[in-house]
Amino acid sequence: MRKQRHDTYTHCPVEAALDVIGGKWKSIVLFRIMEQTRRFNELRRLIPAVTQRTLTNQLRELERDGLIHRKVYAEVPPKVEYSATDLGLSLQPVLEAIAHWSEEHLLPSMNKVEEE
Repeated sequence: MRKQRHDTYTHCPVEAALDVIGGKWKSIVLFRIMEQTRRFNELRRLIPAVTQRTLTNQLRELERDGLIHRKVYAEVPPKVEYSATDLGLSLQPVLEAIAHWSEEHLLPSMNKVEEE
């Protein structure tokens, strides 16, 4: 069973959603896995600021919450791939909307600051 902050979320459905995808890295990891099936080191290259331990923990939590699937191949060395489940893919419009909002509102102002 996944760890959640409260027993019920009767007053705020956003709180329930953020309990599953909130935090600094989960949404970013899920966004990258939605693009295509990924291996661990590929995710490390795509998200260089995340530590190996944190990435491992975030992947475990996303898997436990049913948003991603972890497939282990019987090879030496072991090969593991992560893909989005149907539940995880149902968040794609939400994450794409956040990306679009960021491109329109945050990135232009950040680029202006860098240019000055």
